[in-house]
Amino acid sequence: MTALAVLRHGPTEWNEKGLVQGRSDVPLSAAGRSIVTTWRVPSRFDGFVWMSSPLARSRETAHLLCGDTVVTDGRLAEMSWGEWEGRTLTDLRTELGDLMIAWEARGLDFRAPDGESPRDVQERLRPLLAERAMDGTDTVAVCHKGVIRALYALAIGWDMTDKPPDKMQDNCMHLFRLDQAGRPAVTELNIRL
Repeated sequence: MTALAVLRHGPTEWNEKGLVQGRSDVPLSAAGRSIVTTWRVPSRFDGFVWMSSPLARSRETAHLLCGDTVVTDGRLAEMSWGEWEGRTLTDLRTELGDLMIAWEARGLDFRAPDGESPRDVQERLRPLLAERAMDGTDTVAVCHKGVIRALYALAIGWDMTDKPPDKMQDNCMHLFRLDQAGRPAVTELNIRL
């Protein structure tokens, strides 16, 4: 079995304002950088290869944590929210009302206009997971909430139409194991940094 540890990037100004980021390339905020510098990766992850989403907030988080240049992979980029990037979910729910409720009830098939669904994210993750499993390299991946939720849903068969069985916290690592085909299973959630 191959280990895959994932963690969400540090905070950005858009996070602080409650704005949907998606593929918008928003860097860490000054407060976010300060928070990430307090994180300590547990020693059991020594020797893991590091990789990151190509978006600045993830790349910078990875660099602050491991100090090296980190390989980036576009398959770890956040789910695209299309036309809704830069908006708040509260405003969208107020503006769209019952339509937004119906969209959100679609779970894995929820998709913003011109955006991606969590199922799309799972499909782009599958080849990456298979590659990691095939070469047997234990990996830490710095990515995004949408990617982590899609991975978790894939691992447990969650259709995302209701609340997740487990709350995955920020400022934590989440550890999965990949079988030989790259299918993920949850090992441990919410490993404090």
